[in-house]
Amino acid sequence: MSVIAYRTQAPKSWVKCLLSWLTLFLLPVAILLGIGIPWHQRIADLDAEIEGGGDQIQRYQRLVASIPRLRAELERERNNEEIKAYYFDAPTEALAGAQLQSVVQEMVQTAGAKLVNSQFLPAEQNEQPSRVRLRAQIQGDTNALLDILYDIEQARPFLFVDQLSVRATTRRDRRRNRNDPQPQVQQELTIRIDVFGYALGGSR
Repeated sequence: MSVIAYRTQAPKSWVKCLLSWLTLFLLPVAILLGIGIPWHQRIADLDAEIEGGGDQIQRYQRLVASIPRLRAELERERNNEEIKAYYFDAPTEALAGAQLQSVVQEMVQTAGAKLVNSQFLPAEQNEQPSRVRLRAQIQGDTNALLDILYDIEQARPFLFVDQLSVRATTRRDRRRNRNDPQPQVQQELTIRIDVFGYALGGSR
């Protein structure tokens, strides 16, 4: 009886021993896999970021290398006398604005209109070439408005109309003609116009 009992218990002990050895072997493997797989993925992500950063650095280096050439081209265009005819050639935006105001005032006077007021508008930041903008309020008739717009179109330096609003008012002329007892009715326009040009000078 004791021999038979020993033989029946021996396989169970062997199975337990095998399971213990498998556990001792698989546990470190599971730990290594649990740590190694995320670590390997993180290394792959870092490699991809480094590669992308290297491409960006190369692009920035190419851009930086092109800056002297672009500056030389810009300086060459600024010194081009033919180009200068289309811009206000002034060292500062304030002087360019004074030139623009003088040009607009002369246009209004030539058209037979009246410049009620004018004001400079702020320039956009980091704009090259910089815009010089003027808002003017003018009083005159339709012919004066057409003359002013025509002069702006033909102006050198180049001038552009940004906004334009026209309000018509009717007034009666109290001076009467003996042959015409009815007072003369005249229509007057109040014109609000934003005009801008470009200046070669960039500093204020």
